[in-house]
Amino acid sequence: MREYAASSTFVLPAAGNLTDDVVLNAARYGDVVAFSRRVGGEWCDVTWAEFLVDVTAAAKGLVGVGVGRGERVALISSTRYEWTVLDYAVWFAGAVSVPIYETSATEQISWLLADSGAVLVVAETAEHAARVEEVRPGLPELRRVVCLDGGGLAALARAGSGLSDAGLEDRRAAATPGSLATLVYTSGTTGQPRGCALTHGNFMFELGVATTLLPGLFDGEEASTLLFLPMAHVFARIISVGCVRARVRVGHTAEIKNLLEDLEGFRPSFVLAVPRVFEKVFDTASRRAASNGRARLFEAAAVTAGAYSRACDGGGPGVLLRARHAAFDRLVYAKLRAALGGRIRFAVSGGAPLGDRLTHFYRGVGIAVLEGYGLSETTAALTVNLPDAQRVGSVGRPLPGTTVRVADDGELVFRGDQVFGGYWHNEPATAECLVDGWLRTGDLGEVDDDGFVWITGRKRDILVTAGGKNVAASVLEDRVRAHPLVSQCIVVGDGRPFVAALVTLDRDALPAWLQSRRKAVEIADLVHDPDMLAEVQSAVDEANASVSRAEAIRTFAILTTDWSEVTGELTPTLKLRRDVVLAKFADEVDALYL
Repeated sequence: MREYAASSTFVLPAAGNLTDDVVLNAARYGDVVAFSRRVGGEWCDVTWAEFLVDVTAAAKGLVGVGVGRGERVALISSTRYEWTVLDYAVWFAGAVSVPIYETSATEQISWLLADSGAVLVVAETAEHAARVEEVRPGLPELRRVVCLDGGGLAALARAGSGLSDAGLEDRRAAATPGSLATLVYTSGTTGQPRGCALTHGNFMFELGVATTLLPGLFDGEEASTLLFLPMAHVFARIISVGCVRARVRVGHTAEIKNLLEDLEGFRPSFVLAVPRVFEKVFDTASRRAASNGRARLFEAAAVTAGAYSRACDGGGPGVLLRARHAAFDRLVYAKLRAALGGRIRFAVSGGAPLGDRLTHFYRGVGIAVLEGYGLSETTAALTVNLPDAQRVGSVGRPLPGTTVRVADDGELVFRGDQVFGGYWHNEPATAECLVDGWLRTGDLGEVDDDGFVWITGRKRDILVTAGGKNVAASVLEDRVRAHPLVSQCIVVGDGRPFVAALVTLDRDALPAWLQSRRKAVEIADLVHDPDMLAEVQSAVDEANASVSRAEAIRTFAILTTDWSEVTGELTPTLKLRRDVVLAKFADEVDALYL
């Protein structure tokens, strides 16, 4: 099938904007809990009425310090309650928000502020503010920097104390679905980030169909989620706005190292995460089981969970499988669910492929992982698997009102009202990706007869070997990375005689592995250790099983260092910056072919 269209269930209104949700919720559900904030180790509730007070005070402050209609306000902060307050405050003031990852380097911050023309920056910490001040001489449009940890919100409130409610309401109500809401910058895997200009209508359409399509997430008085992904990521952002629209209680945490503790305390009904988080939770559970002498039990439980999930897609699990599953539910699965808070029924995965193994594992444990697909250019999701319409390995069917087409070269192109109108001040890039109303995604894929979309690779990640064989590098990389001892992988072979790979090791997983084998060696020794080479070879063999011999990884090398966002090889969303890695490790790549 070359094209599939899903009938629309939502009509975009001619008037209104995203701030209407906050006003309506405060008026009708003022005493209902909207957020829970972590204060002194305890979760403290914030009602919808209190949220409106906070948003209004910050919005009046923005107007009071001179932020005009349509001007850009940048937010550099980790995931916290104040981020959401400021997001809506910017919209109340009639302005445009520009999220910036808190981990961004000074040079990146300079580019984003200059490109967006931001007039005000809200920085979380003094360190963030210092990065801005360092590049401020080259930012003539920037007029003010506010520091959250320096009492910034209180200072804004004082600055706006003279503005009347009517004056703010005039600003708030002026925006329409066609008004620019935010500039979400791409991850910059292929050059400087581009600002995706998303309107209020883009968000309204996306949420208008998604919240009704996923009642298990957004319906019910007990619905709640704990946000821990960076709010600068469109994935976390759309969920945040969707929770306000659907009145879902939200908590925030930026401390990934304390994630399990926060999940246990907050007890969300659903979470969203990128695949690496799901991998880490699985690996952590596996390591804990091994340290308690229960490695075989956990391994058997994991196999049973996967088999149970796969059987549910077929004729259903047999009597013996059901019995094993029930036994492991008491011994293993219930404890894992409890460690995640005890109430999670659904998890949403995006940003990269999750893989069959983990999807089946979590579903077998009792947590349905709904994998979807989308881009910053599409206000997050274009497709999603549903609890009652799921095909493991696919990214689901298009959202209502969305059409997918497979171009002649295999590229997936989409059309729908969640698709942006173009990049900020970048007409050449816009013309390149938007063609006759269709968004070119850069991803290769297929659409089956029932409309499920299957991603097969990235166009820019296609390697052409010296023998003329096209190889989808990302498919192999994802499978190698699934091994618990592997942190990152890059597949190479463009213009080379065969396919090879560079692999880095997961530092968190190494201690338990070393202890189990009674080894006391350094990373530098592990790159040539026979047992470690055998482990990585098993991951490579698993990846190679999915491709032809000509596409298979023939050799690999283990590196002594890992890749990270700090050192520049990964984006803030943990995507591989291929060009950076290939430039930094050119000698290691060359050595693979000696």
